[in-house]
Amino acid sequence: MSGSISANEVQVAIVGFGPSGAVAASLLGAQGIRTLAVDRDRAVYDKPRAIALDHEILRLFDNLGIAGQMRPHIAPFPASEHFGARGQLIRRIDMVSEPYPLGYTPTMVFTQPPVEEILRAHARSYPSVAVELGTELRSLSQAPDGVTLELSSDRGTRKVTADYVIACDGASSSVRRQLGIGFDDLVFDEPWLVVDLRVNASRIAKLPRTAAQFCDPARPTTYIVGPGAHRRFEIMLSPGEDPRAMEQPDQVWRLLARWLTPDDATLWRAASYRFHALVASKWREGRVFLAGDAAHQQPPFIGQGMCQGVRDVANLVWKLGRVLRGESGAALLDTYQDERSAHVRELTTRIKAIGHVICERDPDAAAARDARILAEGGGAPRTITRQEIVPPLSCGLRADMAHAVNGTLFPQPWILTSGGRQLLDAACGAGWRLVLKGDSALTRSSAIAARATEMGLRLIAIATADHDQGPDVLREESGVVTHWFGRHACTAAIVRPDHYVYGVAADEPGLTAMLSGLEVRLQ
Repeated sequence: MSGSISANEVQVAIVGFGPSGAVAASLLGAQGIRTLAVDRDRAVYDKPRAIALDHEILRLFDNLGIAGQMRPHIAPFPASEHFGARGQLIRRIDMVSEPYPLGYTPTMVFTQPPVEEILRAHARSYPSVAVELGTELRSLSQAPDGVTLELSSDRGTRKVTADYVIACDGASSSVRRQLGIGFDDLVFDEPWLVVDLRVNASRIAKLPRTAAQFCDPARPTTYIVGPGAHRRFEIMLSPGEDPRAMEQPDQVWRLLARWLTPDDATLWRAASYRFHALVASKWREGRVFLAGDAAHQQPPFIGQGMCQGVRDVANLVWKLGRVLRGESGAALLDTYQDERSAHVRELTTRIKAIGHVICERDPDAAAARDARILAEGGGAPRTITRQEIVPPLSCGLRADMAHAVNGTLFPQPWILTSGGRQLLDAACGAGWRLVLKGDSALTRSSAIAARATEMGLRLIAIATADHDQGPDVLREESGVVTHWFGRHACTAAIVRPDHYVYGVAADEPGLTAMLSGLEVRLQ
């Protein structure tokens, strides 16, 4: 599929082979794009760092065909109960209820090392992808037609040329530093200790059954229920406490004494961090793109760190594919920074606001906070969903006509087939899609069908299971898409390869105009 002519050795070089880099390599490999991924480390870090993912990310993993392999290492993320300064419940953060909008449990926890091994192995399975571990980037230089990377490994130093580079090399990114790109500080800087435990089966009952946020001004603490026996505590450090000293087992067990003793669990990891809110001032320099922690860092309070990095590469790679195949001009790549920077900034701002609530150390201010939050629920703890905290795309490649649904994720229903039920993506694939309400007159328009085919959009019509429909209309199980069309007063949606809604229309003239606008923008 990668029919471009290039004198460079690879089309895309990826620096950093963590979760974001491995997903980028798989997405490129799935398009047949010649890819080289390098990482200075030879093996996956054997302790958990990221712990949460959501339905958008699992949908992408499922599109790659690896979600099934991950299931033993994934579990639902239960509600997070927030307790105030006096230990009283003040609110809950939960997931949206069934039928789930994307077909999967909306929020999940996972164990990173085995999941990362699956991501790496899958990337290596593509013939067009080469992976070199124990290989460090020394320098890079750009020319109008490509990037030269100087790589160092046990075999010596060599140079490789690439059409484009994606830097997924972490918070201390050498690529970002070589490019002289700084961070915009969104003003959050707090010291925390992250503790991962394997809890003995007989002692798990001592711990809360749900996730918890102890908003105690004396010692704010987060508790997360991981898969199996995995449990995590994130504990805010106090002024004067030495972060390295607090990582020592005796100090860790002292902090955990309220919940556990050393007889109850095995200490898996204890690491001190400063939780930051940072976003790169630029995400692109010529032919080099930043992604993942190289481009942003956010506090972990709703578990979006790894999700953000995977969103980055999912957004970028389909655009790179179009440009490399000559289907779109290089200007399409400018939408990467536009879309992802705005999205990350908005989500980080929302996460930071949650963090400020949690991190309040003044007892009087904490009491006022608790009263305010309870008042917002009418005097009782209210429930908000993690899904409403994550914003849509607010700019970039969206239809010009303003509609609240543009830039949101298109839902994924369960489809009823003669062979059983399937998720929509499994039944129809990803890529650009034109999805129609099954009882709409648009499903009978030969002009719309011809236009969609001409533009390379897959045409999909969906109706509820109990509705009469023609042979080309898919039957959905729970009315997820049908209700979505009704809620947004439309009958057609153009959906991007990363599952975001480009735009919606209510009739044929509106859809025709929107298709014409998309064609111009993609070219």
